[in-house]
Amino acid sequence: MIGMADVAVVTGAGSGIGQVVAQALLGAGYRVALAGRRAEALEATADGHADALVVPTDVGDESSVAALFAAVKQRWGRVDLLVNNAGTFGPSGTPDEVDVAQWRAAVDTNLTGSFLCAREAFAAMRAQDPQGGRIVNNGSISAHVPRPGSAAYTATKHAITGLTRSLSLDGRPFGIACGQIDIGNAATDMTAGIATGAKQADGTVRGEPTFDARHVADAVLYMAGLPLEANVQFLTITATTMPFIGRG
Repeated sequence: MIGMADVAVVTGAGSGIGQVVAQALLGAGYRVALAGRRAEALEATADGHADALVVPTDVGDESSVAALFAAVKQRWGRVDLLVNNAGTFGPSGTPDEVDVAQWRAAVDTNLTGSFLCAREAFAAMRAQDPQGGRIVNNGSISAHVPRPGSAAYTATKHAITGLTRSLSLDGRPFGIACGQIDIGNAATDMTAGIATGAKQADGTVRGEPTFDARHVADAVLYMAGLPLEANVQFLTITATTMPFIGRG
């Protein structure tokens, strides 16, 4: 069970899954730092909640991430939970069609951004008293299998799995747990196009089923609510009939 001092940082909190997860954490009694690029979107997520802290952040920028965690430390003195959610689909196309600058931008957000946030959270969790905390990385089912034309996104999400495993191992001596949630077709603005038409491995374009993103928030709350001696290492949640099992 969480206490009044439990502090969470959620990246990509201005929209989509990040917004839903952040609001669920606030509803469950967490104090939540909302990180994202757009201040107005973060303010909408906070909706005036007394335990929300809005911190506009570029997760791909080291100094911006450091400022985020400094603001959290100044406000609440510790970090108990990081939800590494910020991400972008990045460029689409076959590898020869992918612009290198767009590739690097996707890596900066999806992978380097997750590392920078985990690095700051790890340092805080290691140093604080009582020691420890939890990191939950948003992996996506693209951490398992790709969609056509998604080399940048898929590569970064496969890399998140390696980051999750390394954080789990390196965090053991310090009471820091790390797990990953892999989400398939939660209904958000980011996935709206999937419901109407998504390119399949056989070259056809078909709409895919989605599910309510509140179920993702429920899953994150379960992962976050465990005592630190227990950990959900990997959790996959998808629309039941999406083409994941049997994809291709």
